[in-house]
Amino acid sequence: MPIPISAPLSIETVRNLRAGDSVLLSGTVYTARDAAHRRFRALLEAGEPLPFPIEGAVLYYVGPTPAPPGRVIGAAGPTTSYRMDADTPALLRLGLRGMIGKGRRGDEVIEAMRETGAVYFGAIGGAGALLAKCVRSVETVCYPDLGTEAVRRLEVVDLPLTVVIDAAGRNLYELGPEEYRRSRARREA
Repeated sequence: MPIPISAPLSIETVRNLRAGDSVLLSGTVYTARDAAHRRFRALLEAGEPLPFPIEGAVLYYVGPTPAPPGRVIGAAGPTTSYRMDADTPALLRLGLRGMIGKGRRGDEVIEAMRETGAVYFGAIGGAGALLAKCVRSVETVCYPDLGTEAVRRLEVVDLPLTVVIDAAGRNLYELGPEEYRRSRARREA
């Protein structure tokens, strides 16, 4: 049974999630990909604030396609998360509480997640049209010159996600294959 959660995320919510949990996320999510992360880094290096409230925030690594007629957003599937790894620890230390993407994260990101109490969610790659149905509204926050990579505020309802890495650093990419090997060994015994 999926766990309903709301964004912005509280530290209590995040600490109660475990790698492998299915969740339905509702609330405010911000989009940010590679180009936006580079601009965030420049802001932080200049001592400037980020263009959205970071405390408890969830970033979705997505560059949605233009909205078709009658919809608020086009396909909104996740992009590969490791491309944001260089800038993620600094954002986590500022209060970023959740990230949505696909693929593995680096050791430095996982350690920063443990230190700060953050979670990494996986969204199903290739299901961008289905995921877009969970988006109720979209507003460009900043960097419209980046096109699909502009930072947007999404209001989502029941966005289906899986906890890939929890706040304790448990990693589904490691736990899943481990469990498979144990299960297979039991069947072969």
